[in-house]
Amino acid sequence: MASAYTFADPRLGKLDGFQVDIDEAHERADIILNRPPLNVVSMPERDQLRLAFETLDEDARVRIIVVRSVGEHFSSGGNIGGFMEATPEKVSKLAWNIASPARCSKPVIVANRGYCFGVGFELSLACDFRLASETTLYALPEQKLGQIPGSGGSARLQKMIGITRTKDIVMRSKRITAKQAFDWGIVNECVPDAELEKVTDRLVDELRMFSPMAQRTAKKLLNDTEDSTLSIAIELEGHCYSRLRQSDDFKEGVEAFNAKRPPKFIGS
Repeated sequence: MASAYTFADPRLGKLDGFQVDIDEAHERADIILNRPPLNVVSMPERDQLRLAFETLDEDARVRIIVVRSVGEHFSSGGNIGGFMEATPEKVSKLAWNIASPARCSKPVIVANRGYCFGVGFELSLACDFRLASETTLYALPEQKLGQIPGSGGSARLQKMIGITRTKDIVMRSKRITAKQAFDWGIVNECVPDAELEKVTDRLVDELRMFSPMAQRTAKKLLNDTEDSTLSIAIELEGHCYSRLRQSDDFKEGVEAFNAKRPPKFIGS
């Protein structure tokens, strides 16, 4: 059974617009957006989300992090009034905060449904696995405010789907369905709304079967080589492979394979 997480870090204080639950039996932490009905993300919440990811990254009880929401909508985006009140220095850190799922060494899954707009979409793009209910609508509507996405949305999308489709979404503030997002490679799975939690649970259990060290290595390698040349990516892959070759988990994996039994990885 999941329990509410109490952060020792005094910087977090009272969580603004979200909660964190820990399910130790499944080595899982859930970051739950909880400001219904639209789960608007406040400026303080962005800082707290970053600190939450950093804290959970150091928590030995947690193998997998899930980002989800309360209600029919993941998030309609940020608090517009907060942008006008924030200093330029504060605004310049928006992308750093929302990139925290990507910097986290552990696998991060996001479960989307309903509106997934603005920073809600950008936060989702920073996660490793995106699961979408068929009810999901994605959008970066900042052009309607005379702005552009400021938390990594256009940059991440362009890497995923190319400049033509990204311009269509960003420059027209175009909404796309979960099915279209799946067809374009933005989301990993598009499922009926009633199955979203079940599919999320299944992916958590699947990821827990693998070596934590191998997962951390794969995530960092893929993130670090996204912008590199092919030759550099292959070189770094070789170094990572060599390091894992010395691990207890690799030895266990080989022995389990030869013995035709499930491996018991320990993360070292």
